[in-house]
Amino acid sequence: PEQAARVKKLQEQEKRQKVEFRKRMEQEVSQFIQATGEPRRRFQPMNKIERSILHDVAEVAGLTSFSFGDDEDSRYVMVFKKEFAPSDEELEAYRRGEEWDPARAEERRRLRELAAQQEEAELERGPAPPGPPTDYKDKYRHLIGCEAAKAAARTMEANK
Repeated sequence: PEQAARVKKLQEQEKRQKVEFRKRMEQEVSQFIQATGEPRRRFQPMNKIERSILHDVAEVAGLTSFSFGDDEDSRYVMVFKKEFAPSDEELEAYRRGEEWDPARAEERRRLRELAAQQEEAELERGPAPPGPPTDYKDKYRHLIGCEAAKAAARTMEANK
């Protein structure tokens, strides 16, 4: 009976902590929604239960939320306002543990477009003409040099 009472007391304490945590998260999310210049907010790393509570609070508030981080100790939640929902590229950056930089992402996008255009231009040019990829003389140039054969041909005499 004594142990059961202790267990019950612990469960009630845990439940109270979860309720308090949820209230705190609801307040923070509410502040975040009212903060006009803030498109996203990153929360401190938290355990699985706390993350699930925060995801739920965000969903109820009409926000988008994602968890990032590799191990249980470093996983954290990021909450996004709907109008600033992250692109796949942005999500990938966070998954790699990088900060999202829209300017760098734009630069990468431009480089990818340029590469695609160059590739397209090469395809339009058609296949390379058939023939050996290199001149066989180049292969042996280090042995015979450039002028050796010409000099030998000049001095050659027919058999008499």
